[in-house]
Amino acid sequence: MDIPRNAHVLVIDGGKMFLFKNQGDPVHPDLTIVAQDDQDSSATSDQGTDQPGTSFQSAGGRRSSYEQTDFHQQDEDRFAIDAANMLKREAQAGRIEALILVAAPRTLGVLRKHLHGEVEKRVIGEISKDIAGRSVKEILAAIAVK
Repeated sequence: MDIPRNAHVLVIDGGKMFLFKNQGDPVHPDLTIVAQDDQDSSATSDQGTDQPGTSFQSAGGRRSSYEQTDFHQQDEDRFAIDAANMLKREAQAGRIEALILVAAPRTLGVLRKHLHGEVEKRVIGEISKDIAGRSVKEILAAIAVK
């Protein structure tokens, strides 16, 4: 996939986010970091200490338990929503002309649900890969494959 000059590339997973801008041309991209963020989210077992709740049926002595809340996944989803809100602010301010989204599959799904219309108009490509922990060279290689 070619990255047009001045296009932005968002690379994100549940804990790391990089927003790059292509200062080069489509043939020789030069990605520079515009923004970055990360979060440290503990495992669910470290965040929640109570057991899941139990419910009793009105007839008979049967019980059912509720599923454990995945606090870690909630943190990752909030992180993706925060990134979508940041993209909205940047797009509304006119700082994003074209955007390529590169995200872990689940994170990409959360992003899609929360992208503002102004951002959606600027999306020129999506790649469902978890490469937020990779170098810029590896990120460029992953985008070029598409």
